[in-house]
Amino acid sequence: MTKALLWDMDGVLVDTGEAHFAAWKALFEGHEWTITREDFEKTFGMSNIPILKELLGEGLPEAKLFDLAAEKEARFREMIEPHVNLLPGVEKWLRWARKEGYRQAVASSGEMANIVAILAAFEIANYFDAVVSGAFLPHSKPHPAIFLQAAASVGAEPQESVVLEDGLVGVEAAHRAGIKCVAVNTTHPAEELSAADVVIDDLNELSEKTLRRLFP
Repeated sequence: MTKALLWDMDGVLVDTGEAHFAAWKALFEGHEWTITREDFEKTFGMSNIPILKELLGEGLPEAKLFDLAAEKEARFREMIEPHVNLLPGVEKWLRWARKEGYRQAVASSGEMANIVAILAAFEIANYFDAVVSGAFLPHSKPHPAIFLQAAASVGAEPQESVVLEDGLVGVEAAHRAGIKCVAVNTTHPAEELSAADVVIDDLNELSEKTLRRLFP
């Protein structure tokens, strides 16, 4: 049996919340729109196009939406070095999973350019067997497509996989894919993540015994 860990990026591998909020704020202010912290938090974990449609309505042409998404991500990449940090316990678990023979994939709603930039900045790319971006998939989380694709990309069945997430839409996407989920309460309180199979404050709290129990 192939066992796989499917890692969300924002809020699980790295703390990018403030960098993303700053990028969205700069984008909206540049176009004389307004985005609140509440707007940001309720859409965090979704892909850019669904976020823009949620916050700006359905009236903008597709080409304009793609231009805005690209502008937001360019602003975000400028903020990686000063504002993004690797989260506690990440390197320990990446090393452990590699040693134990688990396959590992990044399954992030972010653009591929962002994922690659972050993996390179923290020198963790070599731990992953596959990288999946949901930025231009037809459906965003909570649709299960990204996790089904990530599992397939490392040769694992959904029931042979575990998702590590921090977002409400990510937990729902994992379960809709038939995949067990460990939720880290980086961006949401533990009680809001209670649908996950395991909820932790950070990855240093997770035990090998608990993780192994999630696999068949």
